[in-house]
Amino acid sequence: MNTALLLIDVQQSFTQRDYWDPAATAHWERAQRRLIDLAQDRQIPLVRIFHTEPDSGTPFDPVKGLIRPLDGFDDPAETTFYKTVHNAFTGTGLETWLRQRRITRLWVSGIRTEQCCETTTRVASDLGFVVDFVSEATLTFPMSRAGTERRVEWSAETIRARTELVLEQRFARIVDVATLEDESRADDLST
Repeated sequence: MNTALLLIDVQQSFTQRDYWDPAATAHWERAQRRLIDLAQDRQIPLVRIFHTEPDSGTPFDPVKGLIRPLDGFDDPAETTFYKTVHNAFTGTGLETWLRQRRITRLWVSGIRTEQCCETTTRVASDLGFVVDFVSEATLTFPMSRAGTERRVEWSAETIRARTELVLEQRFARIVDVATLEDESRADDLST
């Protein structure tokens, strides 16, 4: 199968959010870097997706100048799409681009695990793509739910585990970078 790596919302905008904590992103950064390097080594196209919120005044508003790669992740992309919704397909032309290149498998990575990465995975699966959700190469942050009698808080690890649970065997294969590296080595041996 022909594969593409989706690099979703790995952009400077997030560094302006209250929840951005560089100390908490190190594991994700290493996994994301390994995945990009693997894709480059395997000549798998990197497809960059940026989230935009025009006229919002938020860090995702293009006039703020933050719709650009996160430092350290400015690798050349085969193509770039800009989205205004949670999934990378609606209104972007991504599906057409993939189908024109006969790409049938997607490696999903980026920011945020339970939002744009999960939503893109669900839509991709519904469109007939085979999806590898590279969970360790997705990043999220602790969340809380206010407005109830008691404040409920979820850790980033709990959110990631929940996302893996609802996607696995329904919308995607949950995989880590080491597995993709092993499969790539096995492919080399079989050719």
